Amino acid sequence: MSGEMPPEKPNHGPVSQGHASAATRDGSGEKLNHSDRVDDDGGKPAKWKIVGPGLVVAATGVGAADMVATLVAGSRYGYGLLWAVILGVFLKIILVEGAGRFTLATGYTIFEGWRSLGKWTTWYFGPYIMIWGFVYGATAMSSAALPLAALFPVFPLWVWAIVMGLAGFVMVWFGRYATFEKITAALVGIMFVTVVGLAIIAAPNLPEMVTGLVPIIPEGGLLYTLALAGGVGGTITLAAYGYWLREKGWYTPKWMKVMRIDNSMAYVMTGIFVIAMLIVGAEVVRSAGVSLSAGDEGLLDLSTVLREEYGDVVGIGFLVGFWAASFSSIIGVWNGVSLMFADFWGNIRGKESGHPDTRVGGKYFRFYVLWLTFPPMILFALGQPIGLILAYGVLGSLFMPFLAVTLLGLLNGKRIPKKYANKLHTNIALAVVALLFIVLGINQLVGAVAPLFGS
Repeated sequence: MSGEMPPEKPNHGPVSQGHASAATRDGSGEKLNHSDRVDDDGGKPAKWKIVGPGLVVAATGVGAADMVATLVAGSRYGYGLLWAVILGVFLKIILVEGAGRFTLATGYTIFEGWRSLGKWTTWYFGPYIMIWGFVYGATAMSSAALPLAALFPVFPLWVWAIVMGLAGFVMVWFGRYATFEKITAALVGIMFVTVVGLAIIAAPNLPEMVTGLVPIIPEGGLLYTLALAGGVGGTITLAAYGYWLREKGWYTPKWMKVMRIDNSMAYVMTGIFVIAMLIVGAEVVRSAGVSLSAGDEGLLDLSTVLREEYGDVVGIGFLVGFWAASFSSIIGVWNGVSLMFADFWGNIRGKESGHPDTRVGGKYFRFYVLWLTFPPMILFALGQPIGLILAYGVLGSLFMPFLAVTLLGLLNGKRIPKKYANKLHTNIALAVVALLFIVLGINQLVGAVAPLFGS
């Protein structure tokens, strides 16, 4: 598929037998497939529930690295970057809404949309999703293992990492979307209670928080501010939102309003979570006068501080929240990015999006779940191969600019029905988002290639 696509997709392909609502029926009692883009709700009015695809994409995007970045921001600048955190929430709402709107308005997946922009999108996305999955698999498993190794030091870190990878594998391999969504909701509940509860215990300075709403960039903190606004909760899983809408059974434009509420409320919850981490950084880490380690290990440092300040219950509770945040990212990526790969490979093989091989439980989906789980375990023995990490950094720095720029192309012109196309204000907002991610991407790209020049 290249060039412009028709405004709406007449055929959405058959439904996987593994899909929870494969045998929905209309009023006549006849079985339905999705050849006419029929929603999996029997024609009921579209209603929003707090647990939905938005909560899944938001929970998956916020991991341990985001928690550390926000903690460090609070410890360095107090509440001075609160405005950047709030801005970041709006940026993610804009991006994810765009991905969801394209899918509901056209019936096409995001990858089908990218292909309509030219072959260059496939040449970028193909290598990216393979390299990203290999490196991220090891990173995610190690992140979820860190708090468990601290709580239960009977096994070394690599053993817990393998256990976490296998646990995510089993849940996604054998589970349906509805089960996956419920597990994610439970993990979000644990994250929310532990982190927001900790922020309340830390007693935020409300007058200082109000001053933090004024957009001021601290001296020498421009790139850090941009990274905080653009990086928290920003990964490839933002583009997976449309696939989760489909797994939920939301196919048609009647879900447009519900999708926007679903997305907005999920990222409002994410914003509350991130603000809570900023409070902990400002009130606990800064007052303790400690420097957190780089990477996920910084959360272990915080747990030590919390035990000293508030006792073992609070310190252990935070480790549980740390684990929930990390493990929610594992199962979210194992599910959502596997759906993206399955759609990509299915299209390359000439199979329409929606073919059973591309859905949950399909052979392409299962291949990528295997790819995320087992080959990355090799890295536990090899460490960090410089060439692979370099490729991961280069391709990863380009993904968010890629998403923002391609959404501008997909949400304007003949690729989307005029009713759902971008208005002037949404184009301006998305252009600002694209510019921000291009700046961030260039900075990350420079950081990724720096080892080649000995810096």
